Amino acid sequence: MANEEHYTRHTTENRLKLIEEALEFVYSPEDSAKAYEEVLALIYKYKQKVKSVPYYLTQHDIILITYGDQVFHHGETALATLSRFLNEYVQDVINSVHILPFYPYSSDDGFSIVRYKGVCPLKGSWRDIEEIRKNYRIMFDCVVNHVSKLSKWFNRYLANSPEFENFFIDVDPSTDLSNVVRPRTSPLLTEFVDDEGKIRNIWTTFGNDQVDLNYANYKVLLKVLDVLLFYVEKGASLIRLDAIAFIWKEFGTPCVHHPKTHELIQLMREVMHAVAPEVMVITETNVPHGENVSYFGAGDDEAQMVYNFALPPLLAFSILKSNTTKLTQWAKELTLPSDGVCFFNFTASHDGIGVRAVNEILDEAEMDFLVQSTIEHGGLVSFRAIGDEEVSPYELNCSYIDLLTNPKEDDTIRVKRMILSQALVLVMPGVPGIYFHSLVGSQNYHEAVRKTRINRSINRDKLNYDNLKELLEEEGSLQRVLFKRYKQLLSIRINEEAFHPLNKFEILDLGNKVFAIKRYAKEIEESVLALFNFDGLCVEIVLPDEVEVPLVDILTHTKISSKKFVLEPYQIVWLKEYKEKQVVQD
Repeated sequence: MANEEHYTRHTTENRLKLIEEALEFVYSPEDSAKAYEEVLALIYKYKQKVKSVPYYLTQHDIILITYGDQVFHHGETALATLSRFLNEYVQDVINSVHILPFYPYSSDDGFSIVRYKGVCPLKGSWRDIEEIRKNYRIMFDCVVNHVSKLSKWFNRYLANSPEFENFFIDVDPSTDLSNVVRPRTSPLLTEFVDDEGKIRNIWTTFGNDQVDLNYANYKVLLKVLDVLLFYVEKGASLIRLDAIAFIWKEFGTPCVHHPKTHELIQLMREVMHAVAPEVMVITETNVPHGENVSYFGAGDDEAQMVYNFALPPLLAFSILKSNTTKLTQWAKELTLPSDGVCFFNFTASHDGIGVRAVNEILDEAEMDFLVQSTIEHGGLVSFRAIGDEEVSPYELNCSYIDLLTNPKEDDTIRVKRMILSQALVLVMPGVPGIYFHSLVGSQNYHEAVRKTRINRSINRDKLNYDNLKELLEEEGSLQRVLFKRYKQLLSIRINEEAFHPLNKFEILDLGNKVFAIKRYAKEIEESVLALFNFDGLCVEIVLPDEVEVPLVDILTHTKISSKKFVLEPYQIVWLKEYKEKQVVQD
């Protein structure tokens, strides 16, 4: 991913040896031997179909997170409309698109998959995906902890087909499952009746429509590897492993972060890289920060990117409190196991704003403040079960702009706070991810929640393309002001080498009202010092002795001649060394 070493680290022989060893770690000698032969056949099959082309991350890599049917227009498929939006509005500043599950599904807006290798006809076809791929790198979702109860796999299992025997986890209800870590409050086991009338109590981590796969059966792994390689064949540049922390179950354990889970991720990566080493693996694990970063592995064997789950709630908390102390402390402690991996930085997504990542960063009172702010701003809160009776906040369901400001506040303040948050994501080390609704300034969509009775629907509105276009082009509208400012930030970011995802960074402490981060260009002796005023009042800045002036703010082309200057409320500056002949304002 990062450099030439990534493509030369393993010979084919070494990679196959790693795959064999991973299988031996997970399965019995007999099963691992059978699985290895099948994996070799899969690799050979897909190597004939996939043309591998090396790819290296740069500051140009920015990922838009969107549903396949995020925008719609009469007379064309939703994916075709999405392609039109991308080409008309963001092609000059965004090079990658994470299209949330676009496969046939039964619930959860796509995350309860009925058929892995199809495209939902309500969204479009593989031809539409191919059209988008012509202009953008695409992240595919690989939802392989569970499938829909309406899937062929599960229905063949209930029909007692030998091919799908032990594909799912049937548990004696008397089994002690009290140690299992839960991301939901729904029952862990769901009762089904098979074709012979036998009751099956099936493991359902995320709800009764999503039945968990049984990776203890190596044939399940083979099916999943075939799906992964199929996505690579269809043009996936990045693979997002959804809820991957939960895939291995063992009674008596928490059934999360199991050593065999990590081994399976390493195996998935090596199998994909045996076919196309440029494909990047991203893990999505909404868990405490220390557990989350464990999915980097040794820095060269598991995820190449990890969702930075602590950033969204911590950033919101800091803006709401007008205090950067917690954010600065956390950012100072960010470390990576190698220079070949990085964070996937974001503030909002199709899910809520997960708060588990800050359980050990914010105390109980601070977490309660965040929860109450969400509710006061018209948002909702989802919980997870802890044991049989206790529950704890799992995520905040709220559009990010509404979380940062009460919807009744003046639009000027709302835009300033929102842009502050998004600009900070753009300068953090790693790759930025931008949720579609954050880009266009969407607010809480309560009507959807009333219809679906699902909290997450509040930030999943599907937009009429003509109506969206009107809002983005209406002079003075919140959406237009925010969108134009956002695009300006993106256009500047992609041209600054210091913002390369893998480049070094330094967090400075300039007081509890300001967040300060310095990014360093690798190939040239250059840096950018980004300052953010989190307060609604002016703040005086005194630059450290080691920072030399004059500087220039590349956002406004303003020359900074003194080490003392004032930041306006919620002002952002990206400072570089001033060079003669630059066009600036004093």
